Amino acid sequence: MSVRASAAPAAATKFGALYHRDYRNYFLLALVGMTAESIEHVASYWVIFESFHSPTLAGFAVISHWVPFLVFSVYTGALADRFDCRKLIQVSQALLMLISLAWGVLFLTGALRAWHAGALLMLHGLAGVLAQPSIQLIVHDIVGAQHLPSAIRLNAISRYLSMLVGPAIGGGLMLVLGPGVALLLNVLLYLPLTLFLFRMPYTGHRGAVAGATRAARFSLGEARRLLSEVRSEPRIIRMIVLVGATSFFVGTAFQAQMPEFAHHHGSEEADVWYTVLFSANAAGAVIGAVLLESFRRLQGGARAAIICAAIWGVVMGIFPLAHGYAAAVTLLVLAGAFNIAFTSMAQALVQILAPAAVRGRIVGLFNTSMMGLRAGSGVTVGVLGAAIGIELSLALSAAVVVLVAFALLLTEAR
Repeated sequence: MSVRASAAPAAATKFGALYHRDYRNYFLLALVGMTAESIEHVASYWVIFESFHSPTLAGFAVISHWVPFLVFSVYTGALADRFDCRKLIQVSQALLMLISLAWGVLFLTGALRAWHAGALLMLHGLAGVLAQPSIQLIVHDIVGAQHLPSAIRLNAISRYLSMLVGPAIGGGLMLVLGPGVALLLNVLLYLPLTLFLFRMPYTGHRGAVAGATRAARFSLGEARRLLSEVRSEPRIIRMIVLVGATSFFVGTAFQAQMPEFAHHHGSEEADVWYTVLFSANAAGAVIGAVLLESFRRLQGGARAAIICAAIWGVVMGIFPLAHGYAAAVTLLVLAGAFNIAFTSMAQALVQILAPAAVRGRIVGLFNTSMMGLRAGSGVTVGVLGAAIGIELSLALSAAVVVLVAFALLLTEAR
């Protein structure tokens, strides 16, 4: 099947990816699919709480989401290099439908056990890591290198919008229908993207060298081999180190500690104050992505990404020390904006510079660093916080991020 010619004018800069008809369709349907994932998270976490009242199982829910990215990202990137990326995304969507269906049936029948919950949580993480490199390669195919940074930012807007809208829809469905029925209905939200992929003409391999490539093994040796292939382009390595440092030392661990931060600011229960505090980072990411799309001067390359990461580290270091509620919310909004800035710049740079023949694996290695290493933030922020206080642990972890960014900036300046 031949790929349709690009509809985007060469001069398009603001929201450039939206000039591509296929990307517009993908953007809307992917938003529906990501909203379904968000609804499932809200409903399944509530089911776990109602059924088991287990903090350990709740903690496993976070670990199970990121560990597959740490272990399997390079391998699923190799699968994306070798196979039709549309099929891999469809397999992932089918798994997510099966998971949501299983949650609903097990809860409605009263048959849910702790091992069921653990297995479904782990399967959800595997479905996520399977699709991620394929999604990135498909989007690259649709919009090309010129509008890839725009598409990455728009994908981020879609993801964070789903994080804002999904809990509201999921909460409403649970209130009206109950969590079991809500999870069964949620299966339908995965269908639009799955069906659309049957007619989309992009495989994720435009510009790649013909011929199948071997699958990667799960090893540090494979990671070293990939890095050796791109050592002539040190910006790729710097971006991988940058996102790895931000993920390992801070990551998203502060979100799991948000109830404690909310308590420090006077919130005694899951009220509006807590909800606003919890959602501020996602709101800031949406605002930041829109600003980056709207003003070309805010877009940049490796040096801009490093500077934005350093500013993000400073903001995250100040946040736990803020005394006023308004100041805390403002800092989280700023953190979200700078986070989307450096992650989108880094991802676009890596995808554009990576050799086409191994792009999937390089993207997988980048995902290992940016997503998989978030599991480590549970130690640097959470475990350390239990010993010295969550405020101090987050401030110290953020300070390390600033130091790493400063070192990378010196290297880039050379």
